[in-house]
Amino acid sequence: MDITSVLVTQTGFFLLIFARISGIFSTLPFLGNRNIPVYVKAGLSLFLSYVVFPLIFSPEITIPDRLFPYVLLVAGEFFLGLIFGFVSSLFMQAIQMAGHLLDMQIGFGIVNIFDPQLGQQVPLLGNFKYILALLVFLATNGHHVLLSALFASFRIVPLTGVVIPASLSVFITDLVVATFIIAVKLTLPVLVSLLLADVAMGILARTMPQMNIFVVGVPAKILIGVFTLAVALPFYIAFLEVGFNEMYKDVYRLLDNFR
Repeated sequence: MDITSVLVTQTGFFLLIFARISGIFSTLPFLGNRNIPVYVKAGLSLFLSYVVFPLIFSPEITIPDRLFPYVLLVAGEFFLGLIFGFVSSLFMQAIQMAGHLLDMQIGFGIVNIFDPQLGQQVPLLGNFKYILALLVFLATNGHHVLLSALFASFRIVPLTGVVIPASLSVFITDLVVATFIIAVKLTLPVLVSLLLADVAMGILARTMPQMNIFVVGVPAKILIGVFTLAVALPFYIAFLEVGFNEMYKDVYRLLDNFR
């Protein structure tokens, strides 16, 4: 084998690694946010590809000589990376969804702020919960766990071995359903307290008709909701650790589906 064919094989192998890692960095929590420059994502992808390349390179893997089969391989690797990052970000999406529910029930639904990380309007409490979850994620070295899963993905799903399984749609559907359930669980303490507050306001409205319940009810619901949220904050931190552990397991279960 001459030097030209060796270089072509190694370059094709490197680009496949780069396609998978760049797909992961497109949707990964924190690194996949819009406020992270594209050049930073591309630079990190190139650096990690350079680190991974000598560890997993195997001359036994055949790289197609024709363009169309090779493009299909690159698309498959990039798709695997996108799904990897998407599964990793579902828990964060559940937190954002919980913030939307809380804002609508407490009375902050009309107060939205622009989040440069997502490039859109986000709820006030949702943004607070998201930033707090991100801090817990980084403090517990969650990014290290995801990087370990990234390296393990090349062992579990070898390059040129990406085959989209039939069970993938069922797996993703179950994760999306679990995302809604997590969002409801996160909001449950506040929702219960606000429901009791509504019942109390209804009783007051019946017993004291002269009271303007709409003037009293709005600030009362805000105070009760924020107080309940503050009381439940330690439990929220503990719930985050459990949720992140489940997220890591979901990533490895996703990779097992591609075997």
